[in-house]
Amino acid sequence: MLSLSRSILRLEGRHKKTWFCASAVRRPVRPADVEKYAALSVPSLSPDGKRVVFSVRRANIKDDCYDSDLYMSSMKSGETVQFTTGKRDQDPQWSPDGRSILFVSKRGFTKEEKGSALYSIPASGGEARQLLKRAEGVDGPQWGPDSKTIYFMSPVVKKEKDDVKVIRRLTFWFNGMGFTYNGRMHLFSVTAEGGKPVQLTRGGFSVNDFAVSNDGKRVAYLASADDSRPYITDLFVLDLGSKRTRRVTRSNMALAAVAWSPDGSRLAVAGNDLRSGFASHDRIWVTGASKGGLTMMDQVDRNKGNSLNSDVRAKAHAPGNLAWREEGIYYVQGDGADVHLYRTRPGGAPELVLGGARSIEAYDVVKGSIAFVAMDQTHPEEVYARSPKERRLTALNEPHLKELDIVPSERFAFRASDGETIEGWVTLPRKRSKKVPVVLYVHGGPKTAFGSAYVHEFQAFAAAGYGVVYMNPRGSDGYSESFADIRGRYGTRDYDDLLEGLDHALKAHPALDGGRVAIAGGSYGGFMTNWAVGHTDRFRAAVTDRSIANWMSFWGTSDIGPYFTRDQIGGDPWNAEEKLLNDSPIRYVQNVKTPLLIVHSMEDYRCWMVEGLEFFTALKSLGKEAELVLFPGENHDLSRVGKPKHRVARLNHYIRWFDTHLKQRS
Repeated sequence: MLSLSRSILRLEGRHKKTWFCASAVRRPVRPADVEKYAALSVPSLSPDGKRVVFSVRRANIKDDCYDSDLYMSSMKSGETVQFTTGKRDQDPQWSPDGRSILFVSKRGFTKEEKGSALYSIPASGGEARQLLKRAEGVDGPQWGPDSKTIYFMSPVVKKEKDDVKVIRRLTFWFNGMGFTYNGRMHLFSVTAEGGKPVQLTRGGFSVNDFAVSNDGKRVAYLASADDSRPYITDLFVLDLGSKRTRRVTRSNMALAAVAWSPDGSRLAVAGNDLRSGFASHDRIWVTGASKGGLTMMDQVDRNKGNSLNSDVRAKAHAPGNLAWREEGIYYVQGDGADVHLYRTRPGGAPELVLGGARSIEAYDVVKGSIAFVAMDQTHPEEVYARSPKERRLTALNEPHLKELDIVPSERFAFRASDGETIEGWVTLPRKRSKKVPVVLYVHGGPKTAFGSAYVHEFQAFAAAGYGVVYMNPRGSDGYSESFADIRGRYGTRDYDDLLEGLDHALKAHPALDGGRVAIAGGSYGGFMTNWAVGHTDRFRAAVTDRSIANWMSFWGTSDIGPYFTRDQIGGDPWNAEEKLLNDSPIRYVQNVKTPLLIVHSMEDYRCWMVEGLEFFTALKSLGKEAELVLFPGENHDLSRVGKPKHRVARLNHYIRWFDTHLKQRS
């Protein structure tokens, strides 16, 4: 019997210490072990820097949902207590006066009910109080500096008279949100006592991020107004007293986050000027709050943000939050396979704050003390403190680590045929008496990366007897901007990197059976899988997930289709017809000899279901071996945050397909 050294104290019910059992022998990871992981939110430090609050989210396979509650840790002792038991509570924030904690919840909501509610609970414990409930949802709530006002974003939706949809603008739907043509995201405020919210912004634009000045008199926000180019975002400053708004930027940048300087005289933003299209790295820029243009803070050729792939996070993508404190501007940055925390000051050089072979997922800073969430390849998320020494505060994932046989990956690097160094990894099954079949797995994006982040999927494949080879080919994040820029060249240098990397891994690891290799991947990785089976017959099996088969249909059906295709592939159907078709996997479908499993979500608006249907229909019409698995009610992020039962079923289908085609030598 194993007990955690940190008791779990329930402040909304009975005080109860929780005990965990550890198996004497660790067992292999199974697809259903998605429910073993604790996924953590952005941590929020108390104003005195002594305590940190965060939410913990776990998959609940029995009820086919996710349970999420608030937890609190002492920055000094590490004692961790469960703070709420609502099972639907998430994303807490400490009030500036230290008395209350704000959080978003779906307490009492049915599975079909849309929206969310905003709650406040005393920081000393007690009953939570609902401040407001919106069917449109509550997004990104923040306290005002006086602890009396709360700001948040929410869609303003024009109601239809019936179920007929009359659409007059682009960006008519968005992955994970559904139809968005009749709504705009706007900024609201509500008092800490609750009541009717006040709408602060109006018009034909959508607010993407915001920050309240430390004197509470102004709100800076980022907004996009061009429906044909929704990635273009401008910085605005709203004076809450006069209600006047000033636009700071000139509609020529893609901005992602904003933060005020402590004295309110300046603003920092994370974003880019699109110098390399969507391959451009986000940088840190500073501007005066009342006047002046943007000045780039550093010349480091690395992206600001976290784009490492993981399927054990509370949300589909890790946040890359921005914070400005007296000691400087904090931000996360991709450094190859790792994500680190940096700090910089206007006129100064960037300073590494938190490094190591890991992924810094989120953080908060108060009076020089840092609370942060981090993971690595063999350890899911935990909360850590640095004040001034670093230590781990939580052991929420420790019980499953003692039960499951988590296998490490071995890094490799090779020099590609054009001289560039490519980084990759091999995960081998723990138990093997002979050569093992191989899965070459391709990440999505393409501007994401593999590295120091935990991937449950790879552990499940290794436990099923497969060696997993994965790497960061050209197009990946974490390296230079030129490394990430494969615009107009999909299926060329990136494809070569993958096959050359596979050859390198097979040569370096004799345990891998080069005669039994499958290729798999999702999104861009699904495109590459489709592309690969049309250009080589070296793979014994393939699984393509949320993929792209035809750039012509993608252009007109994806939520990002027109502008993504134009930027990444090189044109529109009427001015680049041959280019789009030539770069589409469906053009080469007659060459396919590899048995292909096609996985697609029926509400995936990023790579709409038509992509899977087209490729499947073409393959079957030509007498090829193919199977189509569709998941109703799921979107592009099924593998990361889909319904728990669907996530398990998806992995079981992968393993079934691999077993069918790789376990027996032909």
